[in-house]
Amino acid sequence: MSYLFLQHYWCFVVALLAALLVFLMFVQGANSLIFSLGKTEEERRILVNATGRKWEFTFTTLVTFGGAFFASYPLFYSTSFGGAYWLWMTILFSFVLQAVSYEFQKAPKGHNIWRVLLVVNGILGPLLLGGAVATFFTGSNFIVERGTLPLMGEPEGALVVSRWANASHGLDALLNVWNLCLGLAVFFLARILGCLYIHKQVEGSLFDNHDRIIQPLWRSTWLFLGLFLAFVGHILTCEGYAVDPATGNVFMEPYKYWHNLIEMWPLLVMLLVGVVFVLWGIGWSIWNKEWKRGFWIVGFGTVVTVTVLLLLTAWNNTAYYPSTADLQSSLTMQNSSSSEFTLRTMFYVSLLIPFVLAYIVYAWSAIDKKELTLDEINHDHAY
Repeated sequence: MSYLFLQHYWCFVVALLAALLVFLMFVQGANSLIFSLGKTEEERRILVNATGRKWEFTFTTLVTFGGAFFASYPLFYSTSFGGAYWLWMTILFSFVLQAVSYEFQKAPKGHNIWRVLLVVNGILGPLLLGGAVATFFTGSNFIVERGTLPLMGEPEGALVVSRWANASHGLDALLNVWNLCLGLAVFFLARILGCLYIHKQVEGSLFDNHDRIIQPLWRSTWLFLGLFLAFVGHILTCEGYAVDPATGNVFMEPYKYWHNLIEMWPLLVMLLVGVVFVLWGIGWSIWNKEWKRGFWIVGFGTVVTVTVLLLLTAWNNTAYYPSTADLQSSLTMQNSSSSEFTLRTMFYVSLLIPFVLAYIVYAWSAIDKKELTLDEINHDHAY
C-alpha cells in the first residue's frame, strides 16, 4: 500500500460516508412534511414516530463523516470547520434542535412548537449541507499560509495556518447561485426519500391509502430533477481546479470535471447506474402505489451518485477544496492528508467497518420489521 493509494482510499471512504449521510436525510425530508402531509394530530404523531426511529442514524453518520475527515485530511478540517464556522455551526445547531425536539414531543404543552423545530431542521439541514458540499466544486474564500515554527526538542518544525479571507466565515457560500442550486436539490431529494420511507413504513390504510403521499413526491421529483440537472450541467461545462502532479501547482482547466468522468470511465458508468436507479425507484413508486421497494432503490442510486460526484472533486489530480481567494491555497489529497503512518493505521482499523455495517443492518431490520400503526404510537416508548 503506497501513500498515494492510502490517500485515494480515505478519499473514497469520506465520499461514501457523505453519500450515506445524504441518503439518511430522508429523516429531514419526512420531517419537513409534518404539517403539510399530516392533517390530524394522529397523522402528525405517526410521522414523528416514523422518523423518530431513525434520526440517530443520521446524526451519528454526520459525526462519523466529520471524524473521518479530521483523521484523514486534517488541514481540510481546520480550514473548513475552523474558518467557515458560521455555516457549520448553523448546520450543527439545526441538528441539535432536532435531537431536543424529539425528546420533548410528549411534553404536556407546546408539542407543536417542537414539531416546528423539526421542520426547521428538515429544511435547513439538507439545504445547508448541500450548499457546503457544492463548495467542493465552486470554491471557498480562504487562504492557507505555510511557514516554520520551532517546536519542542526540534530546531524547526512545519507550521500551517489557514484563515478565512472575509468576515462571513462560510455564510458567503449561500450567495453563490450554484451552491444554492445543489442545496435545494439535496433538500428535494431528502423529501423524495422521506415520502418513500413513509410510504414503505406506515400502515397502508393511513394517509388515504398513501394517495396523499404521491402529490409531494411528484412535485419534489420535478423540482429535484430540474435543480440537479442544472448543477451537473454547470460543473461539467465550467472550468475546474486541476493540479499539476509534478509541481503541485493548481490551475484552471476547462471542462475539468467532464474530463475526470471520461478519463475515469468506471465512475461515469457508476454515475449513470445511480441516476437510473433513482429515476426507476421514483417512477415505479408513482406508477404502482402498492410497490414499497422504491425507498431502497432510490437510496442505492443516491449513495452511488453522490459518491461519484464527490470523487470527481478529488481524484485525477483535482483540488477537492479550491480557494477563490488564493488559487495555490487550494487543498488537494497530497497537500492536506495525514501522514502515511496515520493513514495506514486507520486503514487496518477500517477493516472493522463491515462488522459495524452488519450490526446497523440488523438493528434497522429489527426496528422496521413491521409497518407503523396507530396502536404503536399509544405506547409509552412512542414519541
